[in-house]
Amino acid sequence: MRLSRYFLPVLKETPSEAQIVSHRLMLRAGMIRQEAAGIYSWLPLGHRVLRKIEQIVREEMDRAGAIEILMPTLQLADLWRESGRYDAYGPEMLRIVDRHERELLYGPTNEEMVTGIFRASVRSYKDLPKNLYHMQWKFRDEQRPRFGVMRGREFLMKDAYSFDVDEAAAKRSYNRMFVAYLNLYARMGLKVVPMRADTGPIGGDLSHEFIVLADTGESEVFCHRDLVEMGPPGTDQDWDSDLQHLVDQRTSLYAATEEMHDATRFDAEVPEEKRLSARGIEVGHIFYFGEKYSVPMKAVVAGPDGVERPVHMGSYGVGVSRLLGAIIEASHDDNGIIWPESVAPFGVAVINLRPGDEAVDTACQQAYDHLTAAGKEPLLDDTSERVGAKFATMDLIGVPWQLIIGPKGLASGEVEVKNRATGERLSLSLDAALTLLSAKAGS
Repeated sequence: MRLSRYFLPVLKETPSEAQIVSHRLMLRAGMIRQEAAGIYSWLPLGHRVLRKIEQIVREEMDRAGAIEILMPTLQLADLWRESGRYDAYGPEMLRIVDRHERELLYGPTNEEMVTGIFRASVRSYKDLPKNLYHMQWKFRDEQRPRFGVMRGREFLMKDAYSFDVDEAAAKRSYNRMFVAYLNLYARMGLKVVPMRADTGPIGGDLSHEFIVLADTGESEVFCHRDLVEMGPPGTDQDWDSDLQHLVDQRTSLYAATEEMHDATRFDAEVPEEKRLSARGIEVGHIFYFGEKYSVPMKAVVAGPDGVERPVHMGSYGVGVSRLLGAIIEASHDDNGIIWPESVAPFGVAVINLRPGDEAVDTACQQAYDHLTAAGKEPLLDDTSERVGAKFATMDLIGVPWQLIIGPKGLASGEVEVKNRATGERLSLSLDAALTLLSAKAGS
């Protein structure tokens, strides 16, 4: 992509309404534009990152055996009346009446709809387990939307729903999602801690939130310090096994949100030097809720004995759009965003220090073509902006690598490579720089 043809409305000043780092940087980097309270347009740069995150989530869900579908944003109120949640959900639900006086709602979650899909087609335990997921925009009418995409009213979520014949099988499905979540967050460069959590309006008796520690977190969390540095389980798993040992590695150490925190247990179970109290950002939430929806909605299958029984269910959410804010909160400096390479909008910024200079233009085009062919998604800054402004923009938007090409360097046979995360700079020949970037960028 050539920057001269791209749409990147960066801001020099920080908008007054932005209270936290991620909101400020997303607005300044031209990633989003606010349309109403808690509602944003996703501009090209933000949209590219959103799609990268979405693809990582998709790959890890598929790896764990979940099956992708797509459900609509609008749902029938009658479905929610079947479960008893229509009146109980509260003012966060946006209720709608169409021209035919049919009552609808803009879905804040999809337990009822996916249960309706399941019960219409699955009749036997032999067709289980099943895990259906989608990525769709949701709406919750927050009373005080704030912090940009971290607490907006409209948001993109991945929600998965598991269906099993009994509690033991449902716990295996829960464990698969638990492990898959650890892997997908690690791929985004995040250190997450799974914490026992309140089930809230979803319901059930088993729930974990996945928390990124950050000063701007919305709630206080308490955990054993070793959990923060524990690496991901990895993708080479037997996904048909129960994976309980991997879950136990995390859940055997104390970790709880403030709603579930037990100060006496925390002091008794965690050595003083290992106690960690911090603010946290929730980036995922998983639930096992048994027959909460299958009984009232009559989602039943015939068991091995031929007797019909309600299925056991779980649901598993990832805040896809919220993750952009969480990643920025965890990875930035005074100059801007520092994207992990797996989710960066571009892999390399090729910066032309003197557009119109034949030698520089030729070298930049050569670099751009080479990196494009290597799949590194380069962004070529061919604009006539001042050199300082070019550097500031690339630091702000967080492209992981910069290839800086100017007339003085070329005259001595050199270009400069800068690593955004470390600030390290190398002077190399153009060929050596391209070899380095082809090996490292996006890896």
